[in-house]
Amino acid sequence: MSTDRQAGSLANSNVSMSNQAYCASLLREHDRNRWLANLFAPAEHRRALNALYAFNTEVERVRDMVSEPLPGEVRLQWWRDLLEGQARGQVSGHPVASELLAAIERYHLPVSALTTLVDAHTHDLYDDMLQSVTDLEGYCGETYSSLFRLASLILADGGDPGSADLAGHAGVAYGIACLMKQAARHAARGQIFVPADLARKHDTAREDLLNGRVTGEMHAMFAELAGVALHHLDTAEQLLPAVPNAAAPAYVGLALVRPLLERMTRSGFDWFRHEAELPQWRSQWHLWRFSRRLR
Repeated sequence: MSTDRQAGSLANSNVSMSNQAYCASLLREHDRNRWLANLFAPAEHRRALNALYAFNTEVERVRDMVSEPLPGEVRLQWWRDLLEGQARGQVSGHPVASELLAAIERYHLPVSALTTLVDAHTHDLYDDMLQSVTDLEGYCGETYSSLFRLASLILADGGDPGSADLAGHAGVAYGIACLMKQAARHAARGQIFVPADLARKHDTAREDLLNGRVTGEMHAMFAELAGVALHHLDTAEQLLPAVPNAAAPAYVGLALVRPLLERMTRSGFDWFRHEAELPQWRSQWHLWRFSRRLR
């Protein structure tokens, strides 16, 4: 190999390693629970998992990076164009995009699932409430459930582990827990993920949620929402034994759902002043313990 070709190969290798490190760092900073859960996955698939979740982090953060919906729509459209092969010329300088495209090619990931996830997050750009619990379950299905499903495909080395039902229930349970713990963050940007029908049922005004004014009715509302998540978690745990061993690590993150919900539904808990996230040592312990069950 000529010196120039050797230098080019080394440069490409360095860029690849840099992109890989960037995705892991982004995930560690903005989605630590998934970063921790990935540590229980086989090392040969961890890079693609980090790319998948880093992509999700980029999409979820769009609302925080814009002051109006239109610039957010433009950012989301860039990701759609990327996935549909219309933005490849702009990819080399974007580490997450580069890593995601490599994962799609390596594992034959369905692009339609990724574009559906992007489309679902268009809702995040606006302040409209989801109208029903069913709508919330649908939103979680198109976002969080899709991630479980795609992760299982990666761990199955691009094959189909046949765990679509499990991914569906797992995503709704995990998604509701995540949205509950982010209630203060959402309220700060004028957004509410509690379904309108549930808020009405418990006489909880939109202004109470936006202003962080905790009431007894709000506690009852969040308790019922947690119950919806627990129903899906119970179903997911019943389906877990049937998942192929190779794909099982995709679901390690479920370990955190029950302790998170228990923490957030304790008497006197304030979603707007108390820390909803578990301490890292407790998260790691729950993840380790859950991973032992999957062997």
